[in-house]
Amino acid sequence: MATTGRVTLPIEQGMGDQLPGLLSRLGADAVRNSDGTWLPEITPQLGVKVYETYFPARGNQEFALAHLDARPRFYLMSERVTAPSAEPLAIDIMKGYYTLQVEPDQGDYQRWWEVIDRTTGEVVPVEGWSVTGEGSDVTVTIAEPVAFHVYTVSFLSWQVWDSTQMYNYTTNNWENDPTRVREIGYDVRHPEAWEFMMSSLRTWCEERPEVNVVRFTTFFYHFTLVFNDLGKEKYVDWFGYSASVSPLAMDAFEAEYGYKLRAEDFIDEGYYNNSFRVPTKVFRDWIDFQSRFVCARVKELVDIVHEFDKEALMFLGDTWMGTEPYGKYFAETGMDGVVGSVGSAATCRMISDIPGVKYTEGRFLPYFFPDVFKPGGDPLGEANESWLQARRAISRKPLDRIGYGGYLSLAVQFPDFMARIEQIANEFRSIHEVGHGHLAERSTIRVGVLNAWGELRKWQTHMVAHALWYKQIYSYLGVLESLAGLPFDLQFVSFEDAINGRLDDLDVVLNVGAAGTAFSGGDTWLDPELQGVLRRFVGNGGGLIGIGEPTAVLKGGAYFQLSDVLGVDKELGFSQSSDRYPVETPEHFITADLKGALDVGEGAGDIFATTRDTAILRLQNRSVELAANQAGEGRGVYIAGLPYSHDNARLLHRAIYWAADREADFDHQWIPSNPGVEVAVFEQAGKALVMNNLTGAASTTLTGRTSGLEGDGELRELQLDLEPMESRWIDLA
Repeated sequence: MATTGRVTLPIEQGMGDQLPGLLSRLGADAVRNSDGTWLPEITPQLGVKVYETYFPARGNQEFALAHLDARPRFYLMSERVTAPSAEPLAIDIMKGYYTLQVEPDQGDYQRWWEVIDRTTGEVVPVEGWSVTGEGSDVTVTIAEPVAFHVYTVSFLSWQVWDSTQMYNYTTNNWENDPTRVREIGYDVRHPEAWEFMMSSLRTWCEERPEVNVVRFTTFFYHFTLVFNDLGKEKYVDWFGYSASVSPLAMDAFEAEYGYKLRAEDFIDEGYYNNSFRVPTKVFRDWIDFQSRFVCARVKELVDIVHEFDKEALMFLGDTWMGTEPYGKYFAETGMDGVVGSVGSAATCRMISDIPGVKYTEGRFLPYFFPDVFKPGGDPLGEANESWLQARRAISRKPLDRIGYGGYLSLAVQFPDFMARIEQIANEFRSIHEVGHGHLAERSTIRVGVLNAWGELRKWQTHMVAHALWYKQIYSYLGVLESLAGLPFDLQFVSFEDAINGRLDDLDVVLNVGAAGTAFSGGDTWLDPELQGVLRRFVGNGGGLIGIGEPTAVLKGGAYFQLSDVLGVDKELGFSQSSDRYPVETPEHFITADLKGALDVGEGAGDIFATTRDTAILRLQNRSVELAANQAGEGRGVYIAGLPYSHDNARLLHRAIYWAADREADFDHQWIPSNPGVEVAVFEQAGKALVMNNLTGAASTTLTGRTSGLEGDGELRELQLDLEPMESRWIDLA
């Protein structure tokens, strides 16, 4: 078994004596620095590949201070303010914002700013308002407001302090370090900034012959991250493009697309076009426009890196707007690899599935920062949680490499943690070595996730700030988390794709999310053609699984527009006069492994069966939580919510087989009797990886064919007793 390779270790100055031993122990074949650390002098003698972080759009304070007009910008909205009378209304537009991070850009504000009567939706004419003050003390006064109407101001703002550097600065208490400065960024659209970026990278490469990999962290436009007046996060959207705006960009957009952009195209009533909103045509155009521009600029930087025989690696985070890894242009950049933070199985697949690169790398948690590596912290527990989540995904579509980030000097103070990541590194390498480089076998059932974004945001649905937990999303994000470790070839399909025939390539379709969101679909479901496509798909033998509030928009006497397929609808209060007599079906294929109640998280509430033929599999307080329905030649399944758990992943696994009318094939596919255990079958290697996903010991029975996942070889049954978190390779023959 290989004990070296595929691991990147963060290193820093002052650890030269310890590094050779640590690298040998962990089998690391690459080292890196992190934001705020520097490579030690011993680095070239370590005999490993060397990564160094590089920030194209920040890091040179001298240039930034000399070109303040090249700073990036945000589009921001003031607080909503009610006019108490028809007298002039003054709005402090910076109220609630952090003045060390943002400052209003008053250049040509009459063109780029917008004052809106939110009560009517009307734009207040430019001559109806005025601006006073400067710096962070700016007031907009509306001369003749309508009494008791609500008003907002949308304004361009300079990014005075880079969002990620600010986060690292405050997290690590750098304010007490006189060598640290609050870094200012610069916008690639600015001609002088672009020339500086290219010349600086060339010089940087020349001065670092020992560096093998330029780790771009990341490129030009930061995701939307705005702090409040207390220095805490005010608004965060890991997918947001609000920080990619500038007069130069908007003028270029108008010249190309033939229509003008306005502030509201970015402000979006204060929702900032977050990924839960059904994307407008304007926002789709903006993403495409910026992605083409950014990827073209990235290619020029990558070409410089390649001139020096170095590799280009992109960190999927921080300043990643425009480098959509599943977009149309990313592969044209020539990027060698992508590295990203692994916060869950879904985020692991988000990285490992990226096409068009030579390798993918996952940065595991915890980050070696003092918020975790401190007295009372639990780095070992976080490492175990991170690995158990990621391992499910890695067994299906392996990352090529793994690594960590932060201060190694902190991590070595926790010997149990270091011992654990040594085990994790060896376990990761075994998936590549024992699996002979092949992917685990997949079911022949073809599964698609249907939403407004489709392939562009593959594995990225229902996320706000990457993999962080939010009350309104965990009941839906659990679906992606479950699928990340299940043996299906998952496709992401937009509503437009569905109309254009993409469902012909699928057996089961999932529509998951809250009503009105991009993931459920909102008003998109008012399109009769879309409804017809889905009904035809199911009527001809396909399966539809709806979770939460699928196909939800009130029209024609139904809230779930495909309630006839799903067999359920949601009571909004309009049909309470209709009596219902729900009866629970005690046994069903879908619930065969579910002991007791079903965890639907926040649930949808007030769901009722539309027909007696609907099989109600779980009922709570007279609301249907799980149902199955025959619809023509196909089948519909409804689940009120699905937070990730071992039991829920198993339930979804079974639901997909039932929806596909393939339940007869389920029992002999190396599926453990214990839902806390999962198996990945590597038929070409003649082996299977059995994973105990529990932190305690587990026993399970395995039944499967010697020829693999869906083969017809000899039937075998195994009884296994597994240690906590253990993975074990077994021979199929």
